[in-house]
Parts: sequence; structure tokens; C-alpha cells
Amino acid sequence: MNLFSDIRSFVVTCLDALVADGVLPAGLDYANVAVEPPRDALHGDMATNAAMVLSKPAGLKPRDIAEALVGKLVGDARIETAEVAGPGFINLRLSNALWHEVISKALTDASFGRSTLGSGTKVNIEFVSANPTGPMHVGHTRGAVFGDALASLLQYAGYDVTREYYINDGGAQVDVLARSAYERYREANGLEPAIAEGLYPGDYLIPVGQMLKDKFGESLLDKPESEWLETVRELATSAMMDMIREDLALLGVKMDVFSSEKALYGTGKIEGAIEQLRGDGLIYEGVLEPVNKKPAKAKPAKAEAPKAAAPVAAEVVEEVVVDEVTEEVVVDAAGEAEVETVVEETVVEVAEEAPAAEATEEEAK
Repeated sequence: MNLFSDIRSFVVTCLDALVADGVLPAGLDYANVAVEPPRDALHGDMATNAAMVLSKPAGLKPRDIAEALVGKLVGDARIETAEVAGPGFINLRLSNALWHEVISKALTDASFGRSTLGSGTKVNIEFVSANPTGPMHVGHTRGAVFGDALASLLQYAGYDVTREYYINDGGAQVDVLARSAYERYREANGLEPAIAEGLYPGDYLIPVGQMLKDKFGESLLDKPESEWLETVRELATSAMMDMIREDLALLGVKMDVFSSEKALYGTGKIEGAIEQLRGDGLIYEGVLEPVNKKPAKAKPAKAEAPKAAAPVAAEVVEEVVVDEVTEEVVVDAAGEAEVETVVEETVVEVAEEAPAAEATEEEAK
């Protein structure tokens, strides 16, 4: 059910009735006839421009067409009121009974509002993708709700949607996570954790330290970082992602794909994608000037000091062209309203006064 589509169809039916009655000529093109929300909600539920767009081809004043169309529109039970506004727009207010019908369908019809607009077009939405270094914060959850709502909307409109979480597990931040978790592992083994500046100090890593102890006992304590870093990183990253998945589930967000950044390393896919883009001429290497950068203004040359008495003079140092754009509504004899754009160009001379000089005979020499 699409109210705007339904009411537009009814408007077209009423226009055909006016043609049959001889009020409008036959063969009019209704392609530009629209039914849309009014600019001001106080004017009604919908508005149509039918009389305005048909005025010229019909050879009639738009208000005359609008008044005749209103007479047809008010005969339908769905239309509470129909009023002519301005030169020929029509504001419509729908009946309460129609709104009750819409609400009833929205509550009981599982397919209410569904469409085939997308025609199965594949759409990938990558959202949230928080670094796997800790629990999600409010900003992440906002993105999760927004992204999931967008995906659901596109699905309802007929698109084939994939929800993707991109795991940033290949950068330096996961090494920092591993070092932070290792300190909690030392703590679980009765040692004082050394949470240095730059590490993650959160208590959420205490359970991870306990997990490491349960799995490895004290075997990692005396090993150099090069031997435990990858092991701790894998376990800590996995624990963080489990925490994030649980938070997403509480929000009702279910991802279709969790893609690992690290899984791309060594596959040649990143390099292949870059080469393909380069081959298609889509990679630019160099410096791009900012789009909105304004060219530097040339400074006016300094005038030499006068060597003789001279009157006060004004030197034009810059001309500024100001275009004033206005729109005028012109209604011709047939009642057709047209908007004409008027451009007025004003040249403003920015002047700089040169002080009067009264040279003495000594200065003139």
C-alpha cells in the first residue's frame, strides 16, 4: 500500500473525468503530475501540482483547472478536504478512516511497505568494525544500530544485502593488545602487572590473563616476547571479538560476514586490487590541490611618493564583481506561472585614498 501512489492515481482518474466533461482538452500528458507532502504540514497531508503543470498545454488558468479538479476530488471518501492554494496548487487532507485503515494494515500485514525496488541488486554494508582491542563504546553501538537499520531497509526494498564486520586484526594495535594481555597473564600468576604508558589498562583484560594462565600455566613467563607475542595476540583478539559479538547480539544485530584483515596478508589480493585500479587509471600519485583553495590575491604595487603638490586622489586597487541572483514569478495572460531567474551584476570598486601631498620647493628638488 502506497498512499501517495494511490492518491496520484485518483487525481489522474479525476483529470480524465474532466476531459470527458469537456473541461480539459484530450491528449494531455500527466507525466509531471505529482502528489507529494506539502511544504508546510499545517496545509494538509498531501499536495498536487496537477493544475500548475497542465495549465500551459491545456490553455487554461491554473486556478480554473484546480477549482474544477477539487470538485471531483472531494467526492471520494478518502479525501476529507481539498483546497486551492496560491496560483493553483491543491492541498489535500485525508480522512481519519483512511489513516485507520493504513495503521491496521501496518500492524497486521507482515509485508506492509515491502517493495521490489532493488530487484535483487547485491549491496554490501560494512559497519561497526571496531578494533578488537576492547569492548564497544557508545559510538560503536550507534553505528551498529544505524548500519543494521539501513541494511534492513534495503532488504525490505528488494536488495540482496550482506552485513560485514571488518576485523582490524593486522595492525600495531593488536600487538599492543597482546602486550597488555600478557601483563594481565603475569598478574594471574601472582606477579605485579607493568601497565606501561601506551598499553590498554582496562580491567576487561583480567579475564583474558586468567584464560592464558589456564591454558599455558607459567610456561610463558620466562619466554621472550618474540616467542609469546603471536600466541597471546591470537587468544586476546579472539576473546575481544567474542565480547563484541555478545554486545551486538544484545542489540539484535547479526553480521553475515566477519572479514579478517590479517587473512588478506600474503594472498596477493591487496597487491592485485591495487594493480587492477592502476591499470584502470583510477590511481593518482602526486599532490592534489584542495578543491576550495582560492588563488592568492596579487598585492597592488606601491605608488611612488608624489614630488609635487597634488589633489587628493583615489586609486582603484581591486574590483569585486557581485552577482545578485533573484527569482521572479511571472504570470502570463493564460494564468501560467513561470519562475524567471534574474542576475544583476554589480561592480564594486574598492578604493584606497592617496593622501594629499603639498610638496615644498625643497622636497621638489
